[in-house]
Amino acid sequence: MQMQTGLNATKDQYEQCGAGYPNKTTVACMINAEISAVLAVMRRNVRWGVHYMSNDDQTEHFLVQSLKTLRRQIFSWQNQWHSINPTLYLQPFLDVIRSDETSAPITGVALSSVYKILTLDVIDQHTVNVGDTMHFVVDSVTSCRFEVTDPGSEEVALMKILQVLLACVKGKASVMLSNQHICIIVNTCFRIVHQAGTKGELLQRIARYTMHELVRSIFSHLQNIDNTECEFINGSATLKQETTGLSNDHALASRELENGSLNSAYDAQPLSKIIASSTAIANVVDENTAIASSGNETDPHELQIMIKPYGVPCMVEIFHFLCSLLNVSEHRGVNSRSNTMTFDEDVPLFALTLINSAVELGGPSFRRHPRLLSLIQDELFCNLMQFGLSMSPLVLSMVCSIVLNLYQHLRPELKLQLEVFFSCVILRLAQSKYGASYQQQEVVMEALVDFCRQKTFMIETYANYDCDISCSDVFEDIANLLSKNAFPVNNPLSSIHILALDGLIALMDGIAERIGSGSLSSEESPVNFEEYTPFWMEMCDNFDDPNDWVPFVRQRKCIKRRLMIGADHFNRDIKKGLEFLRGTHLLPNKPDPQSVACFLRYTAGLDKNLIGDFLGNHDEFCVQVLHEFSRTFDFHDMTLDTALRVFLETFRLPGESQKIHRVLESFSERYYEQSPDILANKDAALVLSYSMILLNTDHHNVQVRKKMTEEDFIRNNRHINGGNDLPREFLSGIYHSICKNEIRTTLEPSFGFPEMTPSRWISLMHKSNKTAPYIVSNSRSYLDYDMFVLLSGQTITAISVVFDDAENKEVYQTCIDGFLVVAKISAYYNLENALNDLVVCLCKFIAILDPLSVDESVLALGDDTKVRIATETVFTIANRYGDYIRTGWRNILDCILIFYKLGLIPTRLASDAADESRVTTEIGHGKSNSNSLLSSNIQHIIPKRSSGLISRFSQLLSLGSEEIQSIPTQEQLVALQRATQAIQKCQIDSIFTESKFLQAESLLNLERALINAGTQHPKGNRISEDEDPSVFCLELLVAITLNNRDRVVLIWKGVYEHLSNIIRSTVMPCALVEKAIFGLLRICHRLLPYKENITDELLRSLQLVLKLDALVADAYYEKITQEVSCLVKANASHIRSQSGWGTITALLSITSRHLESSEAGFDALLFIMSDGAHLLPANYILCVDAARQFAESRVGLVDRSITALDLMAGSVNCLEKWTNNAKKTVKEEEVEKMMQDIGEMWFRLVQGLGKVCLDQREEVRNHALLSLQKCLLGAVGTHLPCDLWLTCFDQVIFTVLEDLLEIAQSHSQKTYPNIEGTLVIALKLMSEVFLKLLQELSQLAAFCELWEDILSCMKKCVNMKIKGRRTEKLQELVPELLKNTLLVMISGGILVQSNNGLGENTLWELTWLHIKNISPSLQSEVFPEEDLEQH
Repeated sequence: MQMQTGLNATKDQYEQCGAGYPNKTTVACMINAEISAVLAVMRRNVRWGVHYMSNDDQTEHFLVQSLKTLRRQIFSWQNQWHSINPTLYLQPFLDVIRSDETSAPITGVALSSVYKILTLDVIDQHTVNVGDTMHFVVDSVTSCRFEVTDPGSEEVALMKILQVLLACVKGKASVMLSNQHICIIVNTCFRIVHQAGTKGELLQRIARYTMHELVRSIFSHLQNIDNTECEFINGSATLKQETTGLSNDHALASRELENGSLNSAYDAQPLSKIIASSTAIANVVDENTAIASSGNETDPHELQIMIKPYGVPCMVEIFHFLCSLLNVSEHRGVNSRSNTMTFDEDVPLFALTLINSAVELGGPSFRRHPRLLSLIQDELFCNLMQFGLSMSPLVLSMVCSIVLNLYQHLRPELKLQLEVFFSCVILRLAQSKYGASYQQQEVVMEALVDFCRQKTFMIETYANYDCDISCSDVFEDIANLLSKNAFPVNNPLSSIHILALDGLIALMDGIAERIGSGSLSSEESPVNFEEYTPFWMEMCDNFDDPNDWVPFVRQRKCIKRRLMIGADHFNRDIKKGLEFLRGTHLLPNKPDPQSVACFLRYTAGLDKNLIGDFLGNHDEFCVQVLHEFSRTFDFHDMTLDTALRVFLETFRLPGESQKIHRVLESFSERYYEQSPDILANKDAALVLSYSMILLNTDHHNVQVRKKMTEEDFIRNNRHINGGNDLPREFLSGIYHSICKNEIRTTLEPSFGFPEMTPSRWISLMHKSNKTAPYIVSNSRSYLDYDMFVLLSGQTITAISVVFDDAENKEVYQTCIDGFLVVAKISAYYNLENALNDLVVCLCKFIAILDPLSVDESVLALGDDTKVRIATETVFTIANRYGDYIRTGWRNILDCILIFYKLGLIPTRLASDAADESRVTTEIGHGKSNSNSLLSSNIQHIIPKRSSGLISRFSQLLSLGSEEIQSIPTQEQLVALQRATQAIQKCQIDSIFTESKFLQAESLLNLERALINAGTQHPKGNRISEDEDPSVFCLELLVAITLNNRDRVVLIWKGVYEHLSNIIRSTVMPCALVEKAIFGLLRICHRLLPYKENITDELLRSLQLVLKLDALVADAYYEKITQEVSCLVKANASHIRSQSGWGTITALLSITSRHLESSEAGFDALLFIMSDGAHLLPANYILCVDAARQFAESRVGLVDRSITALDLMAGSVNCLEKWTNNAKKTVKEEEVEKMMQDIGEMWFRLVQGLGKVCLDQREEVRNHALLSLQKCLLGAVGTHLPCDLWLTCFDQVIFTVLEDLLEIAQSHSQKTYPNIEGTLVIALKLMSEVFLKLLQELSQLAAFCELWEDILSCMKKCVNMKIKGRRTEKLQELVPELLKNTLLVMISGGILVQSNNGLGENTLWELTWLHIKNISPSLQSEVFPEEDLEQH
């Protein structure tokens, strides 16, 4: 009837089946099956059978009856399951579970049935009366009673209990559970966990698993709880209790493990009584293991909270309970001094695992709930600090995992906690000298590497700690630790070394990932050190805006660096330290107590003993500083003992009583000023402070045997509060606080890293309220430059040391990855020194090949993986980041020279773009044919001298110069192939062929490295091309010069000086000078078309060739001339200056005297002068002079001289063309200047031809005279100045005739054959030119002198005797020429008889006077008798 009534009451609440619910009939069948299962097990026991009474009425036990009733009802229900009160079909099973008459097997089956029903998804938050049902289930299961028949059945029942409780929490209806019931569930599960220690292994594991899953399920709900949820009734008075309930000076709960039972005192937990009174498992778990009440009555408000759906309140209770499990260390010997663990690690490890799960699931949601956050900040972290020094690797590893999770989710709220964890745990244990075991070191190093792998860990650590004046340099300490631990000093490489290396590389990877992420300027913001500013009080405007906090922390770091120097001076001498601070304007010039007090209060690294002595000094200034120092503390809401702890943590109390009095007096005054509630005056605070110091000494000094009791302490402090007594509870609390946690008044040696004491932790908690906000950075490179500067040097060194000691490829690859990432960052931030150091370190691994013989070196390179990897890495860096390499080029080049000496790279390694096609076809040149060379010779090596790799290798494997060379073994060939492939991967040629992309400074350093390497090797007389490294370096130098043609000015000076030194200092032919000469010619040949601005400089450099030693010049001049010829033909149009052409023609002129080179030289001259194609006013005279030298040269055939003369004669056409062009010029002054220049060129032409007219060879001198005649007659119409013609007659025509006459008289016909014929041509030339110019010349005042000189020449020719007799040809020619000339002069009215009556010697008289001496009969021939009479 009751069941039917319940159905009718809820019949109309739900009309239809909701989506997702199982079929009604199916569920009914399942529940029916469970009823049958329970009844079947119960029937096995006679107790549950049918009982017959005397009246023959049969009755059944109510448990059996309720099950059978449910069976009858279950199929008759018409509503859907979610509209049926679950209590109706769960209660019969729960009655069985609660009954103490049932045995363990029956209870187990009933528990299984409940579990199955809970997991059918028929009960959720929308089910009717679900809240009461869930509470009923939890109450029933946690109040489970059964008879223990055998251990196996008992364990099964306990497992079923765990199973059902977990299903309650993980099911859909779990949200209806109250805070109270969640606490009951957790408490029950923990009791089973504890009891399972005496049971089987399976139960233990299942119990722990269930506890773990419970915690995960509960705290996963935290993220769904709004921070505005009303957790306390009326939301007023109890809110304060939420945030301050855990600040009772570490009044942590205690736990003891005795004889398998857990005696708990759940102090300060308002729900303890509820939990204890609501849970008990008879015959299974001892009642003493339940969480007992502290005796305090539960607050009604909190009681109401506990019956609400579960949320933060139960999580606070559970989290506090988990933290309290760690407090066993206080009673079982875990402390920072002993660093030992004398208790079972199982309980704390289990608790830490649960806490870790809670943190993982709760995540950042903890910060929304102050009470939970406070537990983490204080109680949890304090315990983590203690267990962080555990000897158990498992415990230590779990502690580190928890801290890492806390860092990920809550680091802004845990700034100082994280700092002390790193300082007091990680950095302390990571070094063996602090007594840590190898396992501890390994665990903390793994944890540290995990931290380093977090993207923002490095930048946030640096910004929050290293750039905070009052914090330690955590980032620098970590970097120093990692680099130090990576060094395998006198030890083989271990996992710790590799871990440290991984940490360093992880830091570098973080910087590399942020490259190009839009960082701010890497330059430090200017800090004004010219005058003191109260920087202690400065704060950043906005810690969320990088534009504000980045410059701010950079300034603070700069100040901190100077403060650290000042602190070091202070620790050595207080007076000098303060003077230094004033000198650097970190303190005002005039002593200021407040600034000094801030320095002593906030500067890290100061000697606390010295601070105490200074503050206790009787000097007036020190007293003022002490007063200001005390005013830096905020003692609001602190008990006196807590305030004293915080105060004395900043310095060490001095030993003198007067100093102690001054210090305590200042403290008491400040404390009373801020906390006057209990104390009547400051004197009371002073007396009580003294009393606490005495109690601290008495209780914690091992030499004091009779300790002060609580009554003694209270009695000693009677009537000190203005004549009255202080409250006994107040004094008792102080007494127990001092006895429990010592106030350290003397320093303990801590080997550089502090030890976390209770007093220091209390001080830390209060300091955390006022510290600067934690800076949360994004993944941008705000401070990467600053950090990399600190990291780079030690990282490079550490990687190099590990790489040197490593013996497996994985470590090799790790090191190489580190090298490359350091190179990438160094290049990005233009840190040249770091990149150079990196290159130097890598090159050292290659340099080991140098002292070995050639064969040993090649085989070592092929067999040694480390050397090959280092080789590939250094050249990868050179190719990728060559822009930023400076002095490192020298080391890279040393490596290249090593490979060159081994024959692993070709002589012609690099080429410019224009030369690539030719180089790639040459055997032994270029990278492309290395494989073909190797494959073609791999089977059989031919013993011949070659620059090829295989031939060189065959030589080094030979047994002797006269023996047959042996074939290399397979191992040697494999090593050779590896070496070759390694060099091919390096792409060494790219360094030089791509040098055009290098930055200017890097290119200059590469140039200097090549020059230095080339000058260090001796230059001999028998050095071949592939044997002298200096030749190789010179080839590379030429290559980079050609590849940098667009900026050759940058490197030209160094290149020219190097080439000049080689050419000038070499006196014998050798490969080096040959490379220098032809390298210079190649440079000029390639660069002239592109660099007009340095054309003259390039051509001027060719003058070095003219300064070659004679032996050297003779050896190479043929090839030099060919190169010059090619240069001229390719670049004639680009040579425009006179100096440039001067160098070219000088080089060509020299070839006229060399048989081998004259042909090429003349070919170049012919190219220039033919048809005047490349003749210019700038080179005309030079080319004419060069042609003259070829005409005079007897090295070649006569035809060449004649051709040279033709070139000279043909050049007069250019003069005519230039003259015509000059006449078109508008400006008269320019016309005059150009005509003057043309006249000068013409004169130099005829003058040169005149010199050739004296050649010994008849054909040449005769052709020269004809060419001269052509040039003279051709210039008649060019309007040359008459004065120039007079000079031409005087210095050319007359000189040629006189010289020919002299030659004819002084030399034989054999030497100058047919000289008479040459004279005939010369006379005709003179006569013809004279007649052509007669009209113009006759107008000159000097005409008479010119005519007289002509007559004198003819007279000499007529009178000339060869071998004592006059020549017939001249005897006939002269009168004829003279007669013809006279007739022309007479007919032109130039030669006429006149008498001026002055008796002067007129032209007429002068003429006939000379003619009489030449040919007396000539007058009669010119003037017949009749004409003569008339005259």
